Amino acid sequence: MARTPDPAVRVALLEAAAQLLADEGLDALSLRKVAGQVGASTMAVYTHFGGKDELVAEVVKEAFRRLHVELTSVPRTDDVLADLVATGVAYRRNALANAPLYRVMFGLNPLALTDPAAHQGETDVHIGLDAFGVLVGAVARAVEAGALHGEPPQLALAFWAAAHGAVSLELAGFLGEAGQATFDAATGAVFLAATRA
Repeated sequence: MARTPDPAVRVALLEAAAQLLADEGLDALSLRKVAGQVGASTMAVYTHFGGKDELVAEVVKEAFRRLHVELTSVPRTDDVLADLVATGVAYRRNALANAPLYRVMFGLNPLALTDPAAHQGETDVHIGLDAFGVLVGAVARAVEAGALHGEPPQLALAFWAAAHGAVSLELAGFLGEAGQATFDAATGAVFLAATRA
């Protein structure tokens, strides 16, 4: 009789794999190590994911899924700039709460991690674009309201670059207690430039 996969074990395996990928890289990742981290058998990894390539692909998907959930949790208000700031806060909050997943998502080329055939589905291609689309949407609202000036995709890329740079430095330990202040200054500079354009 086949075992029913346990969702809690699946999440634990994803998080263990993300930690190992972030700390040691793809070459050091083994299903035995992942399973050992959560006190499961190697068979549990096969039951939930099928194999190493599928596990790594699912780690990347989970990272983008969590980012998307966090970004879409930001409520819309009548203050479009406050909403955009809240989106940035959600981005940083997600990165700090899911640091290994964040490091895998952006620190490695997800499409180069595994067999390219594992990335042929539309879901794989769109999962990251969906998260970025939330940011583009928040920027577009600010542009439509006249609060920012410029093309929403380019402004969103600039905002993302500033947010990502600050968060990456914070996660690497370079900012100490100045993480929030640096994040605010970096993203604020993008806002300032976009209000003057």
